[in-house]
Amino acid sequence: MKTTTFYLIGALLMLLYSGCNTEGPIGPEGPQGPAGQNGQNATVFYSEWFSPSSWSGSSGDWYFDASAPDLTQDIVEQGVVLAYVWLAGDLYSATTVRPLPAFAVGANWDFLIHQYGSIEFTSDMSTQPLTSGNKFRFVAIPGTTPALKSASLKYKSEQELRNMTYQEVCKLFNIPE
Repeated sequence: MKTTTFYLIGALLMLLYSGCNTEGPIGPEGPQGPAGQNGQNATVFYSEWFSPSSWSGSSGDWYFDASAPDLTQDIVEQGVVLAYVWLAGDLYSATTVRPLPAFAVGANWDFLIHQYGSIEFTSDMSTQPLTSGNKFRFVAIPGTTPALKSASLKYKSEQELRNMTYQEVCKLFNIPE
């Protein structure tokens, strides 16, 4: 019995040792990986702050369209589009940037993409919103870029990106405020 156990242990050790042999030819170098945190902003699109030249609609249903050529079908369908507003007369602070949708200055503010290459901002104010003093901006994060994949790994979901503050999004994607 002792001899059989000794041979079994010996055979097991030989099997383990031969399976651990890692020597062999070196394979070809793999492709370069995606850019790190510092290279992410090359694939994230963002607009400058802008004010509407005029609002269309009527009481409780105001809107204006803005040209947004970066909002392609791929970005809209596979990525994340975030929009922000800075409102004159905001009670919390003259420097408050709100992610959309938001309720502020007695109204709901939102955005939608009704066609690729354009973004529409909306408000349900009873009177026409200001054309000067209110500023809008959007950030478009393509879904196939390392930037969104890295953000998704860190924040786990699109909804968590939407819940981030404007400053957090700018910092994450190296966007100048």
